[in-house]
Amino acid sequence: MKIVIIGGTGLIGSKLVARLGEHGHEAVPAAPNTGVDTLTGEGLAEVLAGASVVVDVSNSPSFEDAAVLDFFRTSTGNLLSAEREAGVGHHVALSVVGTDRRPDVGYFRAKLAQEKLIEDSGIPFSIVHATQFFEFARRIADEATGGGTVRMPPVLFQPLAGDEVAQAVGRAAAGAPLNGRTEIAGPEQFRMDEFFRGALAAWGDPREVVTDPHAPYFGAEMRERDLVPDGGATLGEIKYADWLAANPAP
Repeated sequence: MKIVIIGGTGLIGSKLVARLGEHGHEAVPAAPNTGVDTLTGEGLAEVLAGASVVVDVSNSPSFEDAAVLDFFRTSTGNLLSAEREAGVGHHVALSVVGTDRRPDVGYFRAKLAQEKLIEDSGIPFSIVHATQFFEFARRIADEATGGGTVRMPPVLFQPLAGDEVAQAVGRAAAGAPLNGRTEIAGPEQFRMDEFFRGALAAWGDPREVVTDPHAPYFGAEMRERDLVPDGGATLGEIKYADWLAANPAP
């Protein structure tokens, strides 16, 4: 079946296109560099023609509160409208563990708004909530850096490999709509400060990791369980040390 992947040239999208193609689906990547822009609607009608499923793994270029909210509202609204016109039967979206617990956090609030649009669209849907990706760890460390130190809160953290995110999203896309959510997380749970202390050492990075209960995570102070599932999540199998051995720093 034809499955259109919005954000299909990005980290998760490109993995998803390859995985779905290997399973015999017509997996079509859709992104601005393929002529499809969900913010303007350009190319949507054409790429969705004949599609059975649309998977949205796109992300906002800015995490600033107003910008990210505008991105997901506009992009998702245009996409759902085009899907109704095209008769798409299943909308799959990748979201974040904890959106419903922290609507005061700008990015979570934006993803929650996206999920609400999907729920209210009338299109059968599946939403996959994921914890953070291994591939994003360096950016998290860089965002937390100041004066040669990396300030991290000692909250729970349960990242997973991007390949396993793509696997879970692909499974949702090929299956029947859940009209609900499923959660995925990594196989190991850490304290965030301890994870990054070990990660920087493994990277050969000389920055010092400082434990700070008030250190912000992309602008927001996290509570103990904000970044991990409440329970019942599907757990990946790839441990960070094994992933890092297979994906050494350039």
